[in-house]
Order: sequence, then C-alpha cells, then structure tokens
Amino acid sequence: MTVHQSAFVHESAYVDEPSSVGANTKIWHFSHVLANTHIGESCVLGQNVVVGPDVRVGNNCKIQNNVSLYKGVDLADGVFCGPSCVFTNVLTPRAEVERKDEFAKTPCGHSIGAYAMVAAGAVVTRNVADHALVAGIPARRIGWVSRSGDRLNDNLICPRTNEVYELNPDGGLSLKE
Repeated sequence: MTVHQSAFVHESAYVDEPSSVGANTKIWHFSHVLANTHIGESCVLGQNVVVGPDVRVGNNCKIQNNVSLYKGVDLADGVFCGPSCVFTNVLTPRAEVERKDEFAKTPCGHSIGAYAMVAAGAVVTRNVADHALVAGIPARRIGWVSRSGDRLNDNLICPRTNEVYELNPDGGLSLKE
C-alpha cells in the first residue's frame, strides 16, 4: 500500500494492499479502498465510500458520501460523483447467477464524456457525449452544459462565462475557438 505522506486516511477507513493514494487526498469515515486501486492526487472520498478492486480515480475528483465504485470504473481527472451515486458493471445482475466473467468497464461498457452531467436518478445505457446533460430512464440528452457546469442556452453560450460552444461531427460539443 502506498499512501502519500500528505494524504489523510481517517482511522475508521481501510486501504487494502496493494493500492495507492495520491498527495493531498482525503479519505473519510468508514470508507474502504480495495486492492489494486489507484486514487489520484487532491481527491476527496466522503463517508462510507467503497472503491475497488481494480479501480482508477484520477486527480482532483470528489466522491460524495455512500458512493460505490466497482471493478472496472475508471474516472478521469476532475470527476464529481454526487451522494449515493451508483455504478454497476454487469448489464443483467442476479444474486444467484455468477457473472464475474461479464464485468464491463463502468457504466457497463459505456463512457461519459468530458464535462458531461448525468442527472440524479438517470440510468446510463449508452455513451454520453462531451458536454451533454442527460436525464431519465434510460438517460437521454436534454441539453448541454459548459465547462463550468452551467446549462447552455439555445445559442450554446455559457451564461456564466460567455464562452461559445459548437457541435462536433461526432455529436458532442466543444468550446469554439
């Protein structure tokens, strides 16, 4: 286990070996980091968070209370997971059916694009484009969000920063140059 000297791990939290915890990361009450997990620098793992095994959390991530990140989750830098966010790695889970050989990268083999936002209660069943705002079951795009997390207007202009965005050929959104 490698825990950077500037990291904080609460006395009620567990970090299994082998795992790594980056500089200035904080792991709070009753959390558990399982084997072969990498937590980046300057992350905050709230109370009762379970991460792993075989999970990667990038730098500057915030994982709120009661979140579970199971095998196959790979969070990029700067990801925010709201309270009680759930990731699953099996498309058709059943308690009585062993499916460990079917584990997929989470969420179930799909990716969530840069700066995208998934609404509370949404169920992601396909890839989410960069800057997309998705909601519902299954999750569908209901708008676009800026790098600052603000919903974009019909002209794709951020109300906070006045940055202008444009649609990409791949269906995502990017900052207009």
